[in-house]
Formats: sequence, structure tokens, C-alpha cells
Amino acid sequence: MKHRVGFNRLGRKPSHRRALHRNMVTSLFKHERIRTTKAKAREIRRTAEKMITRAKVDSVHNRRMVARDIKDKAILAKLFVEIGPRFKTRPGGYTRMLKIGHRAGDASEMVILELVEEETQESKPSKKSTRGAKRTAASAETQSASAADETPAPVETPPAETPTAETVTDDTASESDEEKESE
Repeated sequence: MKHRVGFNRLGRKPSHRRALHRNMVTSLFKHERIRTTKAKAREIRRTAEKMITRAKVDSVHNRRMVARDIKDKAILAKLFVEIGPRFKTRPGGYTRMLKIGHRAGDASEMVILELVEEETQESKPSKKSTRGAKRTAASAETQSASAADETPAPVETPPAETPTAETVTDDTASESDEEKESE
């Protein structure tokens, strides 16, 4: 039973485990996606989500608390300037684990740990709004068809002429042409 076991030690000494957490979280924020084992990903996810929650509010205290683990100043700045504000309205669940199968050498379950991208309302409408949208789209098409009958078609203008290879002169090309003409 897993009673009162706070975290997975991952079979490492505390200093090695701390270094592993720091490196993997830094890589996650740098690339926004890492490939690792499921056990490591579950532990890194806890650390990363706590850091993103702190990064939502950019204060000196929060920067110093996160800077204890993230030593790279560029990644720290990215966390507080780009990643934190991206999840400002999201109340948690900033990461996602995608299972990709088992590793060939030892059959460890491998996952991709990535930051969740915020989806816009327009890209994924709900089912109820889709039904209403179909009706309004059909009525809009009939109205636009009747309006198209009344208005004349717009006159298309020819595209601006682009310079061709013949109009562009090159010193070396003109010299070789002169040599051909003299022969």
C-alpha cells in the first residue's frame, strides 16, 4: 500500500533527484515538450505546475522562489513573461502526458510531457453552438445569394507586373551575351 508516501524517490539520492528535477523542468520550459519515462514525468509535472502557478503573478518573491530551481536566467524570464501569462485564467492542469509506448531496452513506459496550449473559443465550438451556427450560416448564405443578384460583380484588376529575368540585367550576363554576339 502507498499510505503516507509523499513522492517517488526514483531510486536516486536526494542530491541527484534534485538535480534531475531542476534539469528536466528547465528543459520542459525551454522546449515546452520533453520525452521521458512515466514515473519521472509524474514527478516533474508536480514541480512544473507549482512553478507555473507562481509565474502567473510576476513578483520579486515568486521569481526568487522559482530561481532556486531554475538557474538559467533566460528560461526564468520566459517562464514569467510568456508561460505564466499564457495560463493566467487557467486554474491548474498546465501540462499533459501523452503515452508513446514502451522503450526498447527495458520496456519502460515512455511519455511526452508537454505544456497545454490554450484553445480559442472559435477553433472548437461546443455542440449546441454548432447546431445554431449551421442554421445561421444557411440563412446567411440565402441572404448573400439574394444580395449578390442585386449588386454587380467587382471588376478584377490585373496583378502588378513583376520583373522578369529578361528585364533584370547582370554585368556578368551582359558580358557573356556580348561574347556570343561577337562570335
